[in-house]
Amino acid sequence: MKELSVVITVMNEEENIKPLLEAVRSALIDIDYEVILVDDGSVDKTRQQVLEYGDERTILVELRKNYGQSTAMTAGIDYSRGKYVALLDGDLQNDPTDIPSMLELLKKEDWDVVAGNRKNRKDGFILRKIPSKIANALIRRMTGVYIKDYGCTLKVFKREIAEELGLYGELHRFIPVLAKLQGAKITQVDVKHHARIHGKSKYGINRTFKVMSDLVLMVFMRKYMQKPMHLFGTMGFISFGIGLLINLYLLILKILGQDIGGKPLLILGLILLLGGIQFITIGIVADINVRTYFESQNKKTYNVRKVYHAKREINHTSDIAL
Repeated sequence: MKELSVVITVMNEEENIKPLLEAVRSALIDIDYEVILVDDGSVDKTRQQVLEYGDERTILVELRKNYGQSTAMTAGIDYSRGKYVALLDGDLQNDPTDIPSMLELLKKEDWDVVAGNRKNRKDGFILRKIPSKIANALIRRMTGVYIKDYGCTLKVFKREIAEELGLYGELHRFIPVLAKLQGAKITQVDVKHHARIHGKSKYGINRTFKVMSDLVLMVFMRKYMQKPMHLFGTMGFISFGIGLLINLYLLILKILGQDIGGKPLLILGLILLLGGIQFITIGIVADINVRTYFESQNKKTYNVRKVYHAKREINHTSDIAL
């Protein structure tokens, strides 16, 4: 078994592959490691670059299409063999030289997860830094998991924690919360951050809505996963109470001789309140059903086209020698 598996998800990063692999080799020279690069549906020469510049420590997992970063991370973890797992971005904004010290901290002080905090972030202030600060503060407040930088991909895990994260959809932003749900001990350290030199960022302002949607799910999983009645029961009683008060009000008006047939208050209130509750509930229930479907049957949320180990093509997981 390798000591460390470095899982890197890439999509259309052809210009970054060579310097990325060189940086990893230079940083991890004293560690028995492997690099798992997951090609998440690239349409450029990313795959060819990995095959050209990868060495005997490099495994390429090529997904059939673009599944998203969370699913690609899951694929990389599944194909990894290391005792510890590190997650790293493929755009060279994270610095692999931070990994050895994070790994040493993980082993020395028996943490389950060491998360990176981009101390001097080299991103746009308005479109990246401000939304990130707001999102981080909101996530900390609502989940109770106090990590400074949820958006930093660079993290090092014990293998058992990485394997049970249950990543799918867009939940990679909430990895600390998912780890905490397993009872993981999490610490954070300041890490270096570099400006992107090659390629274009895959993130846009539209991800704000995805974060908000996933945050609702994370709050539910963190606070109500084992006691959903505390959430739905509370909303039900509030809904019932408001409906009862409205009906009593309209009943009094009726007794006093007023015509309530033309008043839309009751219908409008019920539609708005029950409609909102219904949408939220359906979203949560559907997400739990997806999780149950995949995890109870040990199904994967991705399909692998081919797996390459150095210069050799591998067709099945069993072909990778342990």
